[in-house]
Amino acid sequence: MRFILFALLGMGLFIPSVHARPVSYPGGWTTMIMNNGDRHSLHLHYSPTAKYSLGYKLEYWRDGDYTINTLQMNNLLKRWNMPDAQANLYLKSGVGVAYSDNGNFDGETDLAAFTGIAADWENRRFFTSYENRYTEAGDIDDFYMQSARVGVAPYIGDYGDLHTWLMLEVEHTPEAEDNFTVTPLVRLFKDVHLIEAGVSNHGDVLFNWIIRY
Repeated sequence: MRFILFALLGMGLFIPSVHARPVSYPGGWTTMIMNNGDRHSLHLHYSPTAKYSLGYKLEYWRDGDYTINTLQMNNLLKRWNMPDAQANLYLKSGVGVAYSDNGNFDGETDLAAFTGIAADWENRRFFTSYENRYTEAGDIDDFYMQSARVGVAPYIGDYGDLHTWLMLEVEHTPEAEDNFTVTPLVRLFKDVHLIEAGVSNHGDVLFNWIIRY
């Protein structure tokens, strides 16, 4: 299964200003490719309205050596529009199947599901976000994780410019051996493309690519 994920990531299946948000504008498609020290993932979703999105998510978890395929639904629970800022609260849930290539569970398939909330606030200069998730995959794995980010834009660009953010991400997975991961990263976006790159305190590379169309 991991080879299917790597093939998809390499095929260029990437689908106006871009933000890493789980719900797009009505009729919008988004492709998110995420890579860090824990996992590789591909998430393709469609937003029928500005309130929710439906899509497919494929994840490969490196330490556990298993994949999860899910149908994912993201709901915008609340949006706060302020004169110079915006804040959002989302519910993100998925259900599907996990497949393991690891040790005693090699070849095992089990039902999998996850749920969690995501929140963000930003203006043109500053950014903050928080996200959590609980995942249950039968005998293959179950875990809770949470992450938070802060960011600052070193300059304020105009519409159509290349926009730059300097960010710091902290991820906490209580059951992991290295349960705190700190990653400084750079976010760049222009037109429909958003790219993030950084290196964590464990030496793992973070690389994310989001395209909205």
